[in-house]
Amino acid sequence: MITALVRQEGWWVNRKRIYRLWRQEGLQVPRRTHKRRRCGDSKNGCRRKKAMYPNHVWTYDFLYDQTEDGRRLKLLPVVDEFTRECLTLEVARHMEAQDVMGVLEYLFALRGAPRYLRSDNGPEFVAERIKSWLAQRQTGPLFIEPGSPWENAYIESFNSRLRNEFLNGEVFGSLKEAQVLAEQHRLEYNHRRPHSALGYRTPAAFAAACIPPASATPAPTEYKPHDVVNSLMTSGT
Repeated sequence: MITALVRQEGWWVNRKRIYRLWRQEGLQVPRRTHKRRRCGDSKNGCRRKKAMYPNHVWTYDFLYDQTEDGRRLKLLPVVDEFTRECLTLEVARHMEAQDVMGVLEYLFALRGAPRYLRSDNGPEFVAERIKSWLAQRQTGPLFIEPGSPWENAYIESFNSRLRNEFLNGEVFGSLKEAQVLAEQHRLEYNHRRPHSALGYRTPAAFAAACIPPASATPAPTEYKPHDVVNSLMTSGT
């Protein structure tokens, strides 16, 4: 990723040189691990019901931090699983089902309603008012099996990077400061941070190269992120 960022700035350098400098400066060098892939038993998991086009499947989850005075912060990221865009990164002291519905209502008005919305079984997500509201907008909820975070792997991966690249490196003096910095990080993630699954393109650049379907029903021809990336690289764009 660092090699891709350096090349974005116009420096064409070898990846191995970046790796040597990275180690020489004592920066974090992740150890290669072989992860065990699990499909899970739920038909709503991300491997059994995979996003096939932009706005097909969104995913969301909560994670927590705190301000300098020890008071809790509750963060709600919403991610498009196909383009990997972070659509919003809400920060508040408390968020309940009504607040989640307000966030979704804003995003639906801004980008259109997704076909599916994947989440765990948290009380803010399984509330009847949320489910009935989604049904009115023809968005199907995809609830993963309890205790099976790997079935919601895209948001888990995003949350891990958010924690490692943002939350662990910031001390928030106030709620407002956390909200401003979170939005700055979201824009950086979407527009400047290259994503390996997208051929080291940014989520925003990849989304711009995708042609959104005219409607979610019937579904358009299925295509995958690496298919779009390969075609773009072949065309030289």
